[in-house]
Amino acid sequence: MTETEEQREVTQPADDSIVIVGGGHAGAQLCNALAAAGRARGVRLVCEEPELPYQRPPLSKGFLKDGAEPLQRHRVEAWFAEAGIVVHRTDPAVAIDRKQRLVRLRSGTELPYATLVLATGARARRLLHLPDGLLNVAAVRSAADAARMRELLRACQRVTVVGGGFIGLEIAATARTLGKAVQILESAPRLLARSVSPDVADHVLRTHRGHGIDVRVGVTVDGFEVAGERLKSLAVDGVAQDVDLMVQGIGAIPEHELATNAGLTCDNGIVVDEHMRTSDPSILAIGDCANFPEASSGRRLRLESVQNAHDQARAALATIIGKPQAYAAVPSFWSEQGDLRLQMVGMMPAESARHRRHGATPQSFSVLHYVGERLACVESVNAPMDHMAARRLLETRRTVPPELACDSAVPLKQRV
Repeated sequence: MTETEEQREVTQPADDSIVIVGGGHAGAQLCNALAAAGRARGVRLVCEEPELPYQRPPLSKGFLKDGAEPLQRHRVEAWFAEAGIVVHRTDPAVAIDRKQRLVRLRSGTELPYATLVLATGARARRLLHLPDGLLNVAAVRSAADAARMRELLRACQRVTVVGGGFIGLEIAATARTLGKAVQILESAPRLLARSVSPDVADHVLRTHRGHGIDVRVGVTVDGFEVAGERLKSLAVDGVAQDVDLMVQGIGAIPEHELATNAGLTCDNGIVVDEHMRTSDPSILAIGDCANFPEASSGRRLRLESVQNAHDQARAALATIIGKPQAYAAVPSFWSEQGDLRLQMVGMMPAESARHRRHGATPQSFSVLHYVGERLACVESVNAPMDHMAARRLLETRRTVPPELACDSAVPLKQRV
């Protein structure tokens, strides 16, 4: 259903009127959940982009590599119409009037709400002291970003990726499969320093280097030289090197400006309780923008993953329909980097006993993290069956003895 002039008129919010701001995975999944619960009719979904909600993980992989690869949309336009969901595209929310319970869009449209859900996601972090708008500098967060980078990759021979996190490594692997000379520059002493164990990081490093990617860690990147509208060179540990195409993959910043301006509590994201409610109980927040309390420890987290967005949408639905359930999902992450598939379940503890479980090939293994006798986290490299078993174990809070778990001849499951 598309917006008409009649629908732009402001009416008093019904007791169950719902507005969702954000067309990423969290917002799309909440639409699915509301439709399944019979509560979607009249929902307003506000999207900044011109596209209907689509899958974002392929943007750094298949979509970037293949010019014929279409966007993988969550739902076709007819589905939203049949569900009774009005989608406002290319019309982002610019203000929230909490007193009147209105969301104001850039077009001037005002949407009344009884419940507002912020699923505003995150934006790409940018390098300091680097001008915006340079023709040969790119980052990927949206379909438009990926489409632009796809064209830039066609026209270049060398790619410099600044940042050794998931997104930077995925783009580097994709560029390498296209035959580009690729360099990765990471300021930390190792790759994925905040995301995976040293065991997994070392394997990732050796794999990318084995594919011919020049990976440098513990380096300082600065000294940007701009000529016209292009980045001409940058300095790596003080030594200047030419730039053909530079990709920024240095993380993301939560989009909480709308919430901050509305007076909601924000701290590294929009602060929510275990039911996804913000400091205003009529406003919820989910997905990459939400800072929530972890069920097992109470510490606050903000996670950027499809699984987290999916699970928090389900928690938001429970709150909306008046049957709140504390969010206690086990975090799960994954990353595909060429022929390397990383899957993680559980939050990696600051200190743990690590046990390595060998897989069927030298390129396949899992790392199990124990705190005392409790299995806290499992990282799997090219071992999808281990990951599936680990998810079941952690979701049911079951454990497996290290001596059994690390025997590759025995399935990773509870011994009975």
